[in-house]
Amino acid sequence: MGVEANKALIRRGLDEGINARRAEVFDELLSPRYINYSWPAPATGPAGFKDVIAMFTAAFPDMRVELAEVVGQDDRVATRGTVRGTHQGEFMGIPATGRAVAIEYIDIWRLEDGQAIENWAQLDLLGLLRQLGVAQG
Repeated sequence: MGVEANKALIRRGLDEGINARRAEVFDELLSPRYINYSWPAPATGPAGFKDVIAMFTAAFPDMRVELAEVVGQDDRVATRGTVRGTHQGEFMGIPATGRAVAIEYIDIWRLEDGQAIENWAQLDLLGLLRQLGVAQG
């Protein structure tokens, strides 16, 4: 696959898989050998990825990913954006606060044979904890 096809695959995962709540799309887009090296929770294979997304959507049922930028080179795609939602369920032991949050993120994907195989994601978790009122600074 070329760079544009790789970028389209990642956009599709974010748009359809997360924003449209069609988690089954990740069975197609992620390799069975998929691994995320930096989630706030471990994620391997499509099932692991879907578990992490389910953890977020249980806590933030109106969660949406807003892409600000998508760039690609060779077998890599990077995205930058904001995850927005309202804290309506428990998240990492924090009871629902009802607060709206905006979490900035950057991630890098490596693709192989038309599927995402590796991912590094950096979310502003400290900023999230501040928005939820459980961290200061």
